[in-house]
Amino acid sequence: MFPALETELKQEVGSHRPAELHRNPALDQKTLPDPYEDFMYHHLQYYGYFKAQRGSLPNSATHQSVWKNNPRYLLNSSLGERDDLILDTLQKEKLLWPTCLPSPVHNQIDAVSRDSLVLSSPLLRSRQLLYDDLNGVNPQLREPQDLFSFFSGRGPLQAPRWPIECEVIKENIHHIEWVPPEPEYFYQPTGNEKVPEIIGEEKGIVVYQLLSVPTKGSYFTSSRVGGKRGVIKEPTVMLQGPEDNTLLFESRFESGNLQKAVKVGTYEYELTLRTDLYTNKHTQWFYFRVQNTRKDVTYRFTIVNLLKPKSLYAVGMKPLMYSELDANIYNTGWKREGNEIKYYKNNTDDGQQPFYCLTWTIRFPHDQDTCFFAHFYPYTYSDLQCYLLSVANNPIQSQFCHLRTLCRSLAGNTVYLLTITNPSRTPEEAAAKKAVVLSARVHPGESNGSWIMKGFLDFILSNSPDAQLLRDLFVFKVVPMLNPDGVIVGNYRCSLAGRDLNRQYKTILKESFPCIWYTRNMIKRLLEEREVLLYCDFHGHSRKNNIFLYGCNNNDHKHWLHERVFPLMLSKNAPDKFSFQSCNFKVQKCKEGTGRVVMWRMGILNSYTMESTFCGSTLGSKRDTHFTTEDLKSLGYHVCDTLLDFCDPDQTKFTQCLKELKELLQQEIQKKFNELGQDMDLERSWSDIPLSDLESRFIGT
Repeated sequence: MFPALETELKQEVGSHRPAELHRNPALDQKTLPDPYEDFMYHHLQYYGYFKAQRGSLPNSATHQSVWKNNPRYLLNSSLGERDDLILDTLQKEKLLWPTCLPSPVHNQIDAVSRDSLVLSSPLLRSRQLLYDDLNGVNPQLREPQDLFSFFSGRGPLQAPRWPIECEVIKENIHHIEWVPPEPEYFYQPTGNEKVPEIIGEEKGIVVYQLLSVPTKGSYFTSSRVGGKRGVIKEPTVMLQGPEDNTLLFESRFESGNLQKAVKVGTYEYELTLRTDLYTNKHTQWFYFRVQNTRKDVTYRFTIVNLLKPKSLYAVGMKPLMYSELDANIYNTGWKREGNEIKYYKNNTDDGQQPFYCLTWTIRFPHDQDTCFFAHFYPYTYSDLQCYLLSVANNPIQSQFCHLRTLCRSLAGNTVYLLTITNPSRTPEEAAAKKAVVLSARVHPGESNGSWIMKGFLDFILSNSPDAQLLRDLFVFKVVPMLNPDGVIVGNYRCSLAGRDLNRQYKTILKESFPCIWYTRNMIKRLLEEREVLLYCDFHGHSRKNNIFLYGCNNNDHKHWLHERVFPLMLSKNAPDKFSFQSCNFKVQKCKEGTGRVVMWRMGILNSYTMESTFCGSTLGSKRDTHFTTEDLKSLGYHVCDTLLDFCDPDQTKFTQCLKELKELLQQEIQKKFNELGQDMDLERSWSDIPLSDLESRFIGT
């Protein structure tokens, strides 16, 4: 227990102890206040939940006796999922104490770890009785989700759960968030970039290799905190002495996915990425660490098993590098680095699917540094948990942001659901609110989505007048990480079921795709109680620059072109990042199982996938520069800003955008007719031409 709180409780017990108890030490022992009850009393009172007087609590003597005689009574989970756990289960579960927690919380954790009755003694069943305005007892338990306590082993800070085949290092990987002071321009190809011939391990030296990795043909069975049991093997070669300049590779941490590294020259390495677990596909995302660096020499890295024939690396995208010494000395973070960048087809042919290579050179800034490389700015499951904990511990934000467990993933990781809205003054006011649903990271390698989501949450949870207005007008339902399992293990596209979850929104297989099944059902229930004005799922795009939306054509002439108004408004609010020209509204048959199409068919007119490039912008003041995390977070703000424009009672902006859309469409139709060598009859109803006939054939998500 916290020392200060423990002292206060002892003083309070002594000052309020009845006279007869002083005369009977044995009876005094039996009627000591339940320590957990006293802790919860102070906890609830501090956060404004507890309205009753201390004297109105039920007599604790009976409960104390039960507590002493039945050590298997446990505290309900802070996420309210079950209360039949036993102490052994809680002891076996490792808790995550992230470095991002504020120092007061660390101090509390230290105190708890030393002598807390909550963690070291049998835990108690919570008695959070609800009281009405007259202090009458309502015989119901308060929702456990209101308590986002770090004491629960099944709470938000439970360490990530990995498949039992995965080896996981015990180090806590943490990167500082930093924005480059100068624009990071695209790489300009010279035409003389080297195309290395793939040598392979037959002629090279394997310096890093993971062996226990589930691939196609195996299936996910179970998981545990920390992954594989026992002592994990060392996949990296041992250095032969201080003069050995071999790089030491590692990727057995959250979101890492390097499978093998082969040394093919003094400073040259061929890298093989691990496919998405339980598949033989989806190599695009990469994230790994190197140590034992030497400065003033040029290294070459070549990733040899990428699967996409087209990539932004072919048009100027640079990899990201992070130096721990730079972070510690200069407080600088991820930077776009690399020269002689080339994306090309692998010259080896095994008779199966073709592979593609990405090669680049790099000069490390320090000797004996620890550096990381990544496809895009990482944002892990633990990063999300730290963020949500800070929100839950904020006494202001927690008043209008309620955190729940939507479900558990296949591996048992929590899928979080946030409900964000200001308290309503009347039931009628509450019922009149429309809803907005936002989600991200259904594709785990698309960390772009998490940074946009973070920007949205930063703004909507702020004290900005616009944010307060939005919370007054809407109920926001937010699923910030749909596929935590995939994020944890470093997948690019799939869940542990080996499937793309963004093709499963029509599924009836709750056990196989719980994250999607529960998300769809949550939205279905939401639609039964109120209008959902907007649905948007945040993604990343590997072949196009800028940020854009994919939507769905509406064939109802009453709302003709209305689904395009929000994207057009967004392009006006973020003209140097968002491209309306790249937006597409065609519903392809192969995309029928995606979130945007299923939600649209469920009745949400404005249903979108937001695609953010892994590279940067070709627009305005940001032309030919890479996006930073700040750029992506600003899109989260612009979504909020555009929502206010979209719902403005003064419909001038809406009407103007609709007029502009009709003019653009008319120009497009004229262009199509000219291409066909036909005259266009402006007198006829040109609006009867199916919009799908005018859409570009290039669609992603």
